[in-house]
Order: sequence, then C-alpha cells, then structure tokens
Amino acid sequence: MRITIFAIICLLSISCTNKNKHLVNYAQEYQIIPKPTSLEFTNGRFLVDSNTKIVGEASLEPDGKYLANLLNGATGEKISFQEGNENQGNIILKLVDSIEQKEGYTLDVTFDKIIISGKTSKGVFYGIQSLRQLMPVAVEEENGQMVKLMIPSVSIQDSPRYQYRGMHLDVARHYFPVEFIKEYIDLIAMHKMNTFHWHLTEDQGWRIEIKKYPKLTEVGAYRNGTIIGHHPGTGNDEKTHGGFYTQEEVKDIIKYATERHVTVIPEIELPGHGGAAIAAYPFLSCFPEEPSIVFNDMGSNKGKDIQAQGSPKIVQETWGVMDDVFCAGKEETFQFLEDVLDEVIPLFPGEYVHVGGDECPKGNWERCPQCQKRIKDEGLHDEHELQSYFIQRMEKYINSKGKKMIGWDEILEGGVAPNATVMSWRGEKGGIEAAMQHHDVIMTPGHSVYFDHYQSKDKDKEPLAIGGLTTVEDVYNYEPTPSELSEEEQKYVLGAQANVWTEYMKTTDYVEYMILPRMTALSEVVWSSKESKNWEDFHNRLQHISKRYDALGLNYAKHSIIGEPEK
Repeated sequence: MRITIFAIICLLSISCTNKNKHLVNYAQEYQIIPKPTSLEFTNGRFLVDSNTKIVGEASLEPDGKYLANLLNGATGEKISFQEGNENQGNIILKLVDSIEQKEGYTLDVTFDKIIISGKTSKGVFYGIQSLRQLMPVAVEEENGQMVKLMIPSVSIQDSPRYQYRGMHLDVARHYFPVEFIKEYIDLIAMHKMNTFHWHLTEDQGWRIEIKKYPKLTEVGAYRNGTIIGHHPGTGNDEKTHGGFYTQEEVKDIIKYATERHVTVIPEIELPGHGGAAIAAYPFLSCFPEEPSIVFNDMGSNKGKDIQAQGSPKIVQETWGVMDDVFCAGKEETFQFLEDVLDEVIPLFPGEYVHVGGDECPKGNWERCPQCQKRIKDEGLHDEHELQSYFIQRMEKYINSKGKKMIGWDEILEGGVAPNATVMSWRGEKGGIEAAMQHHDVIMTPGHSVYFDHYQSKDKDKEPLAIGGLTTVEDVYNYEPTPSELSEEEQKYVLGAQANVWTEYMKTTDYVEYMILPRMTALSEVVWSSKESKNWEDFHNRLQHISKRYDALGLNYAKHSIIGEPEK
C-alpha cells in the first residue's frame, strides 16, 4: 500500500473510529515540519540495533557522526560512521548529482535499509533532520534507554523554496552564554534553516573581543543598570549586566554551526547604535565631551557617578534610538571600523557581513563641523547622502576583503551601496524598491517576523514584550515574495528571516518562549512550496513537534498550539 502526502492529510482529518484508528495512528508517524515536497509511506519498519552501520564517502563524515550521535544517544548502542559503499552498511549517505537543488535530498527507508541522498552534504544533513522527525520523540531525551528504535518506511523527495532561511538574535541588549548560542544553532538546524544572524554590537553592549581595542569589552561590554518595565522605564534595576565572546569562543561557535550547515553572519552596527563603542572610545562621537543622555533620567546611580567624575560617555541603560552616533567626518572613525572588521572578518567564513545602517539620527551630524566639511568636500547634498557615503565607503572595504555587505533598508536612503543586500524590516516597501533596482533582498518585515512582539491579544497574560501582535498563524500566513514584483524581480528575493530583539528578554528560557513555535511556522514558510501551505494541516503537525520541544526541555508558547494562555 502506497499513500501520498495528500492522503495523509485526509486520514488525519478522519475521526478515530475503530475502523480507521490504526490508519490514523500510522499516518501520524509522518508529521514532518517543514512539509516535504513529496512524501510517500509504505508498510515496514527499519530497526536500529547493534548491527546498524552508517557508511558514506569521507566528505560526509561530519553528517554521519551527527546521525550516529543521535542514534547512540537514544539506544545506548555504539553505532559509528565509516567510509564505505552501499554494500558495507545499512544506513547509506550519498552525494548524487541528479538531485537538482544544492540543498535538496531524498530519503528512502525500508525494512532493511535507509538511504539518504543529497546534491551536497547540506542536502544529506536535511535528510537526516527529516529522519529524526520520523523517530519517536524519546530520541530527543538521549538517555540510551530505547531498546527498540523503529523507523517507519518512507520515500521523501524534498528541496527548499528559498535559499536564505534565517534567524536573527540580538545578544547586545542582553548577553547569552555560549551554550545557549549553540542551542539556538541546533534549533535553526532542526528546522532546516541555514543562517544565524548574530547581532553583536549596540548602544547597550559590545559583545565581541577586538584585540586592538580592549576597552570595547573592558568598558563597552557592561552597563551599570537597565531600565525597569517598558521604555522609557519606571526606574533602574541598578544591576551590572554584560559579557562578551572571546575570539576563541567565536571560533568554537563557528565550528559548531558549520558542522550543522548553518552560516553565521556577524552584525557590527554602524553608523548608529554605536553607544557602547563610543563609551569605550569617546573620540568616535562627534562631541566626545558631551554626556550620554539617558531618556527620562532613568540612568543608574553608578552611571551618574561615572559621568559626574568626568567620564561623560556611558554604555546605554535604556532602549530606543540614541542621537550619539559614529562621527562621519573623522578619518579616525573609519580607521577604527576598518580595524574592527580586520579582526571580525577572518572569524566568519560566510560570504556576508552585516553593518546595520538603521535608525541613525542626523542631528549631531547637522551641527558637527567635521561632518559638514565632509558633506562639502564630497559634494553631498545633505546628511542622508552623508549616511550613504558612510555605508558605501564601508562596503568598498568589506568587498576588498572578499565579503558582501548586508544592511537594513535605511541603506536605500541617499543612494544604496552598489553591491549591497537589503534586509527589509520596515514593512516590505524597502525590499520591493531594492528588488526593482536589482539588489538582493531578504524579507524581515516587522508585521510578520518580529518575534519580540506579543503572541496573544491578551497581553496581560504574556511576558513583557516590545509591543505589537504577531501570532504563530500570522507568521505561517506570511508570503515573502511580494506580488508587486515582476517574475524577473522576484528572483532577487533570497528568502526571509525572523528578528529577535532582546530588550525585554533577560533569560534564555524567555528567548525560547518568544521564538517557539513561531520559528517552526517560519521554517515552513521559507522551505515548503507556497501551494502546499495549509494552516489546519500545519497546526495539526505542530501538536506533534511540540512533544519534541518537551523532550528537549524547551520553553514555548503552549497557547499558540493548544489555545489562549492561562493566568
């Protein structure tokens, strides 16, 4: 008996009478997210035991070891990956040229063999992730107690819709330890997403070690307090908060991500949101002697004491858009940023560097003699063109290092840098404009993929969030390719990404709650075909993957799966 994925949906919609109960339960073993392009299941099961052997070519060893660790953690067996051909094992990992997309894969499970084929090792890895979801939830507990690990027979052909499938994390507002960054990468990988956008610098904290500028982490990585409640706050908690990642820790995280086929994009914010760097090195400001302004006088007592003692700049303790930005008129500013990039770029093997470029007030530039001289000398019309000059100059430097630049959609103002990729966050207008100009675009609109928004209309029952409302259904219904674009222009939409800004997320379980299950919904948006999307079907499969969340010990918004939140 061979049943298509359409038939599975039909089976799941049937009530569990005695007549069809066994069919429904059988179909429920195939609840994969994101939904595969094609899935067929047959009778039979593969038994994982001491005779199981994983084989493949040498280049697939990291993926083979990943699978072996998954199976061993569940069963307590000592299964290993070995270089070899199909005749030497019963779980075979293969590279196959006939698969069209580089991230595509096929997965075939029969009673005596599992074959995972990919165009590249990425495809093989995604096939392993689908195989993982076919296994009982107990595999996630890694307690070695599964005496019989049975995997149902299946035939899957699959490939992603978009090439860019990303998750962002702001570690500058709140620092999170290395262990959590790895957990975050694991979640990205489990959902067949491929990019981790790591927001490392802000007004409220600088999070990456730069050896040439030690004060960036000695001073810039720590703030002396944080506002209480929503901006502008009802007080200050008077607690020092901070931390940073050493370059060795960054290398370790990159290695971990690479083994899971996740590309890490660093973001070094400029020319705005540079308050932590300015606190460490005041010369970066247009006005080094002017004190940092904390909105509504909500600064900590320690911060006020520091300023009273003659150090006017502090790491910001409140949220919002700050007027104190990098000075565009000083050559020292560009030298500093180039020096920083000289240390950042070698750590990240991916093709992109993100420079931010958003929310840069022009007030200081308007009254800064050096910025006004720059405008005159470069023949610029105004401060918007000065920002464009700033961004384009940094892009040239990034390109000279063999990298591509990404910026938020504000980089379109005053003229977009020639080779820049645009992240459209203020709705889709910027992305549409950029695509029409034949610039690559990544869609990140606040209305659908900002995971710092509330998840329920009843905000009193939810953890504190920045505002707004984005439910898991809102995320699932998002369509990243705007209909306003022509068929040719649509090719410039690389994919989509969810943004996780952490002003109000102080702990790791808080972050988990805010991203799950919305991240799961987005994974299907960016992977599965537009035609195959169905909210009711997805919501049913969500019931199954939530059990995997439980087994993994994850905190998530249960009301998004089973109903409204309880008090």
